Amino acid sequence: MRVMGIDPGTMIAGYGVVDAESGNYNMIVCGVIKAPQKLAPAERLSIMYKGLLKILKEYKPDVMAVEHPFVGANVSSALAIGRAQAVAMLIAANNDIPVYEYSPAKIKQSVASYGASSKEQVQQMVKIHLNLLQVPEPFDAADALAVALCHINENHINILLEEKPVKKRRTR
Repeated sequence: MRVMGIDPGTMIAGYGVVDAESGNYNMIVCGVIKAPQKLAPAERLSIMYKGLLKILKEYKPDVMAVEHPFVGANVSSALAIGRAQAVAMLIAANNDIPVYEYSPAKIKQSVASYGASSKEQVQQMVKIHLNLLQVPEPFDAADALAVALCHINENHINILLEEKPVKKRRTR
């Protein structure tokens, strides 16, 4: 299974493509797409769209996993990230690729075993999971790889749950 992970952003969007086969993970590519802050929001989203579409066409993922924006005190920031998330989801939908969303806490829990892990901890765990020589940089690229790994882990758990026979309890 090939998973494209996306860490959405309107000025910097991280992407990572990971292959998973028989419990082995292999990073194919990771990086960021940058859009200048001086551009209007629609122009930045267009840059994100074109960049992510190019990566999707080149690496042909089976699924896309996208980080769901965290809505904290800064609602306008969450809305902007939501727009970038929608761009990624639109690209996947227009190319008949299933899309899965994960919260930041779920991603951190899945990859680093702690839902409040720091960015540095996530980077280190991505390095370990993918058997990389160095931590992936910048943070946005590492986060995108973490999103892909989260989906792979969730998919693996779901497969195991489907295969496990359900034992019926005897009632008296």
